Amino acid sequence: MSIILIVGLYTNQVMEEKEVLENSTSLSPPKPDYDIEEELKSQSEPSSVAKQPETGVGALLGKEANVLIKTYGEPIRKDLSAYGYEWWIYKKDRHYVQFGVEGNKVVTAFATGETDVSPFKIGQESDEIFRSNVLDTEIVINNEEGTYRFELSEEDLNVRPLIQLGDIYAQLYIDKFTGTLSSVRFLTKDCLLKQRPYEMVYRGDLPSIPEPPSSVWAKIQTGNEQQILDLTNMIRVRFELNELTWDSDVAEVARLHSKEMFEKQYFAHESPSTGDLGDRLTKANIAFQTAGENIAANYIDGPAAVEGWLNSEDHRKALLEEEFALLGVGVYRKYYTQNFVTKR
Repeated sequence: MSIILIVGLYTNQVMEEKEVLENSTSLSPPKPDYDIEEELKSQSEPSSVAKQPETGVGALLGKEANVLIKTYGEPIRKDLSAYGYEWWIYKKDRHYVQFGVEGNKVVTAFATGETDVSPFKIGQESDEIFRSNVLDTEIVINNEEGTYRFELSEEDLNVRPLIQLGDIYAQLYIDKFTGTLSSVRFLTKDCLLKQRPYEMVYRGDLPSIPEPPSSVWAKIQTGNEQQILDLTNMIRVRFELNELTWDSDVAEVARLHSKEMFEKQYFAHESPSTGDLGDRLTKANIAFQTAGENIAANYIDGPAAVEGWLNSEDHRKALLEEEFALLGVGVYRKYYTQNFVTKR
């Protein structure tokens, strides 16, 4: 599986094609070689790791939902995910966090802004994080079903390292352009194995992830769209830029492009049937002065896609373009399209 990003900028209906980025995070099948099997059998999780945080977002992992409500109150909305848990969304001022709740327990969380992500801090210098924590290229997890080894590349270590904190894990999203912590995702062991965000070698059985029916996918996609809007605006506020206003017509254009890319199995700004972004906006009767498009595929969810765009120079320009005023997001399965517009 490849994570792919493409960005396009459009001015007066003329497209300027930008870069295509690929970041391999594919899942490696179990290797039948006997030595690999014996190596995995002999490995165990490290005995000396930092403890699960006692305060902040990470402290709530493993807790029951009623503890979450007592701590944060009722969420502003609940979004479905593709991994069996339900996202509870909390957003107020410069605080943003979404908790994944499954079986009445918190199994994951994604946080940014001024939210407490102890033992880390949003905006913290990455050099300080690297000095204060042991970063490994291999993370081994054992459970009753098998043994699993995540293998992190050099790029993974630099921009999205994984750190064990007691019985949970913290995936850190580093903004490589500022050298600071952009967001944190906390995960239980089982949740990490479901998402499989890095190369992995394993012995045993993989956790099953049932394919959601179409009706459920529709709700998952809507949730991802709103999360991308929320997180895009959190990032813009961080850089003291205006927040973008949701535009349902622009979102429909983005949504149809994501759906077509999935159904026709292509990945590009240029649609074989509807042309480029300028063509699609014009056909939808959307008059614009300037427009931009970010697309991505195969990210585990909307928040991961946003952090991917932030760490690509040209995608970042679209995210942080001062001139843009409106945003429409369209998600279909794991195809993500983000359309920025300044109307005439």
